[in-house]
Amino acid sequence: MKIPEKAPDLEKIKQQPITTLTIEVVNMARELVRKANNEYLYWDSLKYQPMPEGITPDSAWTLLKMSRFIQARHITLTDSNGRPFSYGLPDCVLRDLHFMDQQAGGSILIDEPSVHSEEKRRYMIRSLVDEAIASSQIEGAVTTRVIAKEMLRTGRKPKDHSEQMIYNNYLSMQMIKRHLTESLSVELIQKIHSSMTVNTLDDPSWIGRFRTPDDDEIYVFDSDGQTILHAPPKAVDVPALMQKMCDYANSIGDDEFVNPIIKGILLHFWLAYVHPFMDGNGRTARALFYWYMLKHRYWFFEYLSVSTAILNARAQYYRSFLYSEIDDNDATYFIVYNLKAIHKAIEELNAYIERKQKEKRHTYRFAAKYPSLNLRQRVLLASAIEKPHEVFTIETHANVHGVTYQTARTDLLGLRDMGLFEMRKEGKKFIFSPVADIARKLEA
Repeated sequence: MKIPEKAPDLEKIKQQPITTLTIEVVNMARELVRKANNEYLYWDSLKYQPMPEGITPDSAWTLLKMSRFIQARHITLTDSNGRPFSYGLPDCVLRDLHFMDQQAGGSILIDEPSVHSEEKRRYMIRSLVDEAIASSQIEGAVTTRVIAKEMLRTGRKPKDHSEQMIYNNYLSMQMIKRHLTESLSVELIQKIHSSMTVNTLDDPSWIGRFRTPDDDEIYVFDSDGQTILHAPPKAVDVPALMQKMCDYANSIGDDEFVNPIIKGILLHFWLAYVHPFMDGNGRTARALFYWYMLKHRYWFFEYLSVSTAILNARAQYYRSFLYSEIDDNDATYFIVYNLKAIHKAIEELNAYIERKQKEKRHTYRFAAKYPSLNLRQRVLLASAIEKPHEVFTIETHANVHGVTYQTARTDLLGLRDMGLFEMRKEGKKFIFSPVADIARKLEA
């Protein structure tokens, strides 16, 4: 990751002959500006766009900045020099917000009667697992999804630093749901950080506390470990800045409405910008975003793993931070990126639901062939056909379906007694897995 190229100095461009910005030239550049705003391009991309005759990249950038300045909405959060951050609402932002409003109002998870409540619970657990893994991997956790899922689903203790990060993230995503009736406070932010970082920091004293002047100064470096990408505000200013963020999060804003999704993204950005903790800022910022979404009743976020989409486009994630800081504190770059990630996560969820509905149809066949099986057991068999190497534990099965330990044990032992599942013991836990030829047995 490199620091983006600095855009042309607008003051110097303004000193050029006024003929470069005649009405005719402006009209010719209108389509270029519209396209650049729709994709929210920065200078390093704009300058390579096809230019109309008479338009230079410098003058196109000037026109683009003018259009953005007119539409900019300033917020109360400021940088280290006291300059406010701002954002715009280009068509790409409005389009994604409209898509999300549609999903919130008509999601299969909310109002589709064919989706059983137990299925919704499974989708939720799946998203928690995926989010815990991806958010930790963004911050450097090194493990495979298969191993991480096995740890979370079997309930075994983390074996190393990476697994501990994922385990903490998983518990934290559940913990924040117990605080949805609260206003955002410094104490809640520190509580989230504590939950996220236990047993993962170089210095245990860092857990749940902000940076202080006695700590070493921290910087965000490039992968080379030499280039400084971001210098956070001084530690002495952190408590006041975090209180300012809480005030912004809790304000109603009667004079100007801010879409909650936009505001949640801005909180994510701001916490990462301030970097209030010595480590664990990214994980805390993404958890804070989820808390804010659920607090404002965007329940479909319970079923999404936005961090998975971010992980798959990590370079663009970091670049959106840099663009927002280097281009006059224009946080629209970060908003545009995150909305795309949310959009992608929704599409992934819808595809997953479609696969699971197909899987559900298999369970109806099992119901006719094995009338003694209950719905939970049929779901397990359908899952086993799709993922024959999946492992199950009594605890996980009980958690996913919301039943007692004894009921979950009876379900799994029943499938074992039918010769469809195998059982082994690892430590104090019983592990169940489909037999090698389960598909053939079920189809026979």
